Amino acid sequence: MSTLQNKIDFAVILKVKNANPNGDPLNGNRPRADYANYGEMTDVCIKRKIRDRLLESGHAIFVQSDDRKIDNAKSLRARAEAALGNKLGSDETAKLACEKWLDVRAFGQLFALKGSKKGQKKDEGSNQEGDTGVSIGIRGPVTVQSAFSVAPIDVSSVQITKSVSGEGDTGKRSSDTMGMKHRVDEGVYVFFGSMNPQLAERTGFSDKDADAIKRTLPKLLENDESSARPAGSMEILKVIWWKHNCKAGQYSSAKVHRTLAVKPDGTFELARLDNLEPEIIDGF
Repeated sequence: MSTLQNKIDFAVILKVKNANPNGDPLNGNRPRADYANYGEMTDVCIKRKIRDRLLESGHAIFVQSDDRKIDNAKSLRARAEAALGNKLGSDETAKLACEKWLDVRAFGQLFALKGSKKGQKKDEGSNQEGDTGVSIGIRGPVTVQSAFSVAPIDVSSVQITKSVSGEGDTGKRSSDTMGMKHRVDEGVYVFFGSMNPQLAERTGFSDKDADAIKRTLPKLLENDESSARPAGSMEILKVIWWKHNCKAGQYSSAKVHRTLAVKPDGTFELARLDNLEPEIIDGF
């Protein structure tokens, strides 16, 4: 199978209403925002959703979340050992991992392995402290930026009370029955991404893999509901897909991304670039 032949840029416009798109654990799980109060969803959050949707579509995914995993692996190390066996840590690790898992071919991965084998005795007088063993880094061709809201967001916070007490037998409500929920009242977010054919040659990322991600993006928020993101509170409005006519690309990603201007109501305008026609895909 040939690797990706054309550079690709893409953008996703999504809408949030009465939901917490990405909570900040260092700020009481309030919706993430920058210092100018523009809402933010991290690239890690977005790639988690892409992986989950790809996994649901039947693709082999290495970094699986605990509540959605389809195997019995209790860690990434265990999943890698089960799939690669004694090849894990060898010169073939990167090649075999890319062949096995789509997210490794797409986003890359770091395989950090301990230096000493299990049961190996430590030499007398030796100092192995700080030994990091072997690190095998794979650089992926698909990059995804964080999503930011088009306009500053308003965040509402409400105090909630659980229906039962989690601790204690006195009949009185304990402190664990109280909590806070935060939500973005309404906002439109945009994120950008790119696919690099030169890096795709190293991982084996193909046009078929690119099409799998392309089909996933309009459905990125489906089957992603939670109490913080009720069904219908977040939706993909549009996916814009630019496919260049060569590996190097006709224009830089920055220039391509700047052609998209999104308004706070979710409508958008696209500036024209010669010989680069965007494909506009409706959200699911």
